[in-house]
Amino acid sequence: MRIALLTEGGYPYARGEGGAWCDRLVRGLAHHEFDVYALSRSPRTEAGGRVDPAPPVRRVRAERLWGEPPAPVRGGGRTARRARRAAFRWHFGDLAAALAGVADTPDRRGPARGEPRAERAERFAAGLYGLAELAAEHGGLPGLLRSEDALTALEAACRAPGARPLLGDIGVTGLLAVAALLEHQLRPLSLPWYGPDELGAADLCHAVSGGPATLPGLLAKRFCGTPLIVTEYTVRVREALLAHRAAGLPPAVRVLLGDYHRLLAAESYRQAALVTPGSTHVRRWQERCGAPADRVRTVHPGIDPGRFARVGAQSEEEARQPAARAEPTLAWVGRADPAKDLVALLHAFHAIRARQPRARLRVFHAPVTDERSAGYLGHCRGLAAQLFPDEAAHPHAAGENPVTFEEIGSPGAPQPADAYAAGDVVLLSSSAEGFPLNLVEAMFCGRPTVSTDVGAVREVIGGTGLIVPPRNPRALADAALELLGGPERATRLGAAARERALALFTVTTCVHAFRDAYLSVVARHPVPREPLHDATGAPRPFVAPAEALIPCR
Repeated sequence: MRIALLTEGGYPYARGEGGAWCDRLVRGLAHHEFDVYALSRSPRTEAGGRVDPAPPVRRVRAERLWGEPPAPVRGGGRTARRARRAAFRWHFGDLAAALAGVADTPDRRGPARGEPRAERAERFAAGLYGLAELAAEHGGLPGLLRSEDALTALEAACRAPGARPLLGDIGVTGLLAVAALLEHQLRPLSLPWYGPDELGAADLCHAVSGGPATLPGLLAKRFCGTPLIVTEYTVRVREALLAHRAAGLPPAVRVLLGDYHRLLAAESYRQAALVTPGSTHVRRWQERCGAPADRVRTVHPGIDPGRFARVGAQSEEEARQPAARAEPTLAWVGRADPAKDLVALLHAFHAIRARQPRARLRVFHAPVTDERSAGYLGHCRGLAAQLFPDEAAHPHAAGENPVTFEEIGSPGAPQPADAYAAGDVVLLSSSAEGFPLNLVEAMFCGRPTVSTDVGAVREVIGGTGLIVPPRNPRALADAALELLGGPERATRLGAAARERALALFTVTTCVHAFRDAYLSVVARHPVPREPLHDATGAPRPFVAPAEALIPCR
């Protein structure tokens, strides 16, 4: 079958785990054809270039959600332009009113048609699909989403009876910010992807994240009847809300944009034939946002265990012949980011050193690619120097000082598997997590772990490691000391963690789950390219089931 893979800020751009996951999925399902429809989130997305797509990828189509909007559409007489603006005001008014929380009124009627719509979700959907149909008819919506008509509709919605009180004081600056950000979010409505040779030719759309990536899938279902699968390994709504706060947007602007993301998520879950969260943690968020429980199936992301097989085998050998290290070593592996809470980690290690003077901490961080990460890493180096003034943390050399900062993959530095193997205990100190891939990798390596209770950590670890509250350096220190002081227990936990990871989190398990999902969805929701009834009026069977496209031996 032909799968349309919908991405945002990921494959084929991402060189991190998000892109690697898509690549493993495509290669594992090589008997299908894939078309990749990629949305570029920012200039940074494109700065690293694209990865070479796997052979099953037939073509890649890419568009930007950033930068200046496309040139406005010209053409048509004055009457046609007037009708286009009137239709835009109507549909965008529905969308804006839904964001502001305004219920529809019983006497409101659409142009030449329309029943009253009382629910915000229905009004949001009416506005969204109305704008999509307008874009399809007139070649896009460039200019209209930042026009005076858009600002007028937004202001009217915020001032309307029943709107949230917080929105009553929104000013021109706030309205301009909302209009500009909505224009970026709604660009997929104007893309040339919905013809019979594009998404209309796919048997299935698979959005590998929430948010804008789901919009092409929603329109493909509406225009072409193509079924949609939505996969989320992080909560896209939560990410958007945190990003708005971090950007310092005013409260009224955050309310409007936050409700846009909530309503879009609810619509994508409602229209999807299947929703596949990566963990129970994500599933709870999805169901709170309206995902129907009978169409939700948890599929954990798959990781290639082969990269960690050598270290895992060494851990098994250590379990048979345990030997205590002269210098107990703790390892931390990840990217330098405030959410990873390296500050709490360093304070915890300070408490550990008071009871284990020979203990060492090795911090293995991913290559720093932006100023934010570089600044945070520099702050952590400075904190380490303050906590250990007589033996300041050395930025490179391992073995000379209690804390070392080492870049994974740099010359002379360990690869990820060796980084995990360097520690008697691996620590995860995050204050926020989605699906903790670094924790799974440590489990593949057979290492005992101490983790903070955030995101899907408890679900992943499943009793094979110690879990402590986040932002609690003392609890993190006590748990690490407990495992350092009990090597037999630590060895047993590491062995159990490896068995759990091999059973639940491999590429094979993930690929098989999506193979079954694809077949199930396409069998239940065939794209109606042929007449649904024959000449006698009897229903036509599904002539070419998805199973027929799988090569048999």
